[in-house]
Order: sequence, then C-alpha cells, then structure tokens
Amino acid sequence: MMKWLGIGGATTAAGGVAIDQATAGNPYYHGTASDHFDGTTFFNPQGKEPAGFSDLLRWQFGGGRAKWPAQWPSPFAPAKPEPRVDGDRLVVTMVGHATLLIQTAGLNILTDPVWSQRASPFSFAGPRRVNAPGIAFEDLPAIDLILLSHNHYDHLDTVTLQRLQAAHDPQVMTPLGNDTIVRKAVPQMRVSAHDWHDVVEFKSVRIHVEPSHHWSARGTSDRRMALWGGFTVEAPSGKVYVIGDTGFHDGINYRDAAARHDGFRLAILPIGAYAPRWFMQSQHQNPQEAVDGMLLANAAFAAGHHWGTFQLTDESIEEPRDQLHEACDAAGVTRERFRAMQPGEVWEVPNLPTPA
Repeated sequence: MMKWLGIGGATTAAGGVAIDQATAGNPYYHGTASDHFDGTTFFNPQGKEPAGFSDLLRWQFGGGRAKWPAQWPSPFAPAKPEPRVDGDRLVVTMVGHATLLIQTAGLNILTDPVWSQRASPFSFAGPRRVNAPGIAFEDLPAIDLILLSHNHYDHLDTVTLQRLQAAHDPQVMTPLGNDTIVRKAVPQMRVSAHDWHDVVEFKSVRIHVEPSHHWSARGTSDRRMALWGGFTVEAPSGKVYVIGDTGFHDGINYRDAAARHDGFRLAILPIGAYAPRWFMQSQHQNPQEAVDGMLLANAAFAAGHHWGTFQLTDESIEEPRDQLHEACDAAGVTRERFRAMQPGEVWEVPNLPTPA
C-alpha cells in the first residue's frame, strides 16, 4: 500500500498542498540562502537526501512487510496527568507515536500532537492507529506549548491542532515554513517559526531549535520546502532533547548537540519506521543508532517513541522495542535508562546521575 504521509517519499495531492513548483517557488517560506537552504528548498548539510520515486516503487512492491494486528492495546491504562509539575521534577507521558506530554518547570508541553485515528490527509484511508491515545483528549492538563518538528502527517495533524487551539490556546513553535501550513488550517493559532540554532525564551524555559537529518512534504510538489528539526527544552530541572524524526547521519547532529549543551537529563528519540534499511536509513534511525545517539549526546536517560501506533514501514510491531533492548544490553545501558515507551506510560525521570 502506498504511503499517505511522505514517510517513504510519496504523498497524495488530495488533502495536501498541490503546488506548481515551476511557477510558485516555495509556498511556505521566503528567505536568504544558508548552509541548509538553497533559496527554494531545504537540505541536510553533508547528508544524503531520501530516495526518489523509483526506489519508493521498488520498496512498495518488493514485499517484506510484516503484518501488524488490527488492535494492539497498550499494557498501560490511559493516564490522567497532574495539572502541573514543579521544582526539579520531570514527568513524561506517552500519548502515542511521536506525541508525548512533557511536564516540568510548571509547564505542560506537547510534542507533535496527533489524536486523530489516521496519520493521513484523509479520515477514511492511510495509516490507522492500533491503540488508543495514552491520554484522553479531555484529560489533558492546560497545554502551554506545542513543539512541532516537521510537516509529515504523522507529526503535523491539523485536526488535532484545531482541537488544541479551541481547548487550550497554546503557543506553537516549529521550524521555518511550517507556520504557513498551521496558520492556513488554524488561523487563530499562535505560532512562531524558527531556524536551526535559534533560541527562544518561553516563560520558565528556553527552547533551542536543533538540526535533524530528515525532510518534509505535505503534497506531491512541496518536497523539502518547509524545514524539519528538533528541540532542546532548557529548564531549571535539566535539559530535554526532543527529536521527532531523524536519520543517524553518522552521529553528526548528536555530537554537535553534546558539544553545545554539555549533555541532557533526557533525550526523546525515535526508534521505529526504519525498515528496509536500504530505503529508510537516510531518514529514520534504527534502535541501535538511537542508543548510539543517546550516548553521543551524553543523555542520562532516553525515551523511545515513533513505534507501535501507526504502521509506516516494514518492521513488525514489537521489533523496535526488542531491538532496543538488545542494543541497550550490548552497550551496557540499562533498560531503565532507555525506555521504549507505550501509550499511557508515565515516567518520572530521575534526577541527573553520572552516566555509567
């Protein structure tokens, strides 16, 4: 089945943004060229861009896709988060896929929020969630901030953003160009767009916009026209490194983050949607690479996400967790230090120890 959300390189024009690239240029962002923007499209410096359409077809029709269950309930009951978390506490709750609630410094922060049943421009087709959100939408505490990493449909869900704006009126922070998409879908949303390495003060925290090795698209003609990235939440309780999607890229971005931030209390890292490697390696790291990234970034703890909710690629539903455990064991990282989180799981992250 063809992908609906650009994970493997294809999106449908319907429900996305149909652009005549030859005449419209970049519909999302206009700015000066940089080391990751050529004046029209963004790119990964010193990196490999995702494969093209012929490779997509080779993957889609090559077989090898594991069959996922229609339902895979989480072992955790839906969480009912505290209203606020203060002091040096850091609490993370998994909602599903790349959506997590981060609570620290009196703030409630959501990453890449998706409460919809499908990661798709359609309500009737596309990857469907196989477990319920780990927090019922009505049980969310007051949301202050949304960190939106890029515009693929499994990360930027305009229906969920509309609901969040109506219920909570949060601030959204996102890399360059994605603000255009959000404002078109949710005109009342408070949204700001930022380049890699920008630093933004927000109430009791400081948000750093971080590079990742990925790409973007909402339709068939807007490939790499909005920037992708991650974030560091710098709070009194410590630093939290949040990556929505990334290829490992020889660990370059992890080393850079460690050098600039001198380590993290927690890294939130993707561990799924990585098979087959010949096709996915440039855009999605595997569990072994996630463990390597945790260590390179000098993170005391890590939360694994981007697995077990939407089937996007070939691996079986449990394989990312199993391979993460094997990689942790081989690296001497305890499984309590790097958790493959599941919907409803609540983790009160310990205070910073000296990493083993």
